[in-house]
Amino acid sequence: MTRFTISDLPLPELKRVHRHRLGDTRGFLTRLFCAEDLLDIGWEKPVSQLNHTYTATKGTVRGMHFQLPPHSEMKLVSCIRGEVWDVAVDLRQNSPTFLKWHAEHLSADNNNALLIPQGFAHGFQTLSDNVELLYCHSAPFNASAEAGLDVRDERLEISWPLMITELSERDQNFPLLDSRYRGIVI
Repeated sequence: MTRFTISDLPLPELKRVHRHRLGDTRGFLTRLFCAEDLLDIGWEKPVSQLNHTYTATKGTVRGMHFQLPPHSEMKLVSCIRGEVWDVAVDLRQNSPTFLKWHAEHLSADNNNALLIPQGFAHGFQTLSDNVELLYCHSAPFNASAEAGLDVRDERLEISWPLMITELSERDQNFPLLDSRYRGIVI
């Protein structure tokens, strides 16, 4: 049985991972991560960290977060409650899609996840109240490598689907990109 259907997205190496449910009258089982199945699309490291987030209010934005090399990470992001508009921005220096973004609708109902490669920033906006996300990370969090972009940066031109109702102080204080920004080297 195929556990996942993998789809290429407009940004190189960014993938949609659709999880297949096995179910019967009792309920269902969904595989959230399988190293063997994801190896072909670039997940070569073990899962180093598994994070679970809860966001209470519709319209909240979290992001755009990433870790600087050599602590860059891949992420597999799944929505297990509610729904989000999940965004990835290509920050890879010399990439043909440098500073381009792509968003996917992730929900507990649609069984889609977003595989975000190294060199991308990630963020999301909640489309419902009481949202829970599950993140698989290929590298552990390193506070000294933590970085982010301002979600309202005009250079990124991210079109958030809803008015932003909440944004943390930390996320509000990420710098705007200037014309000298050349990206990150993986």
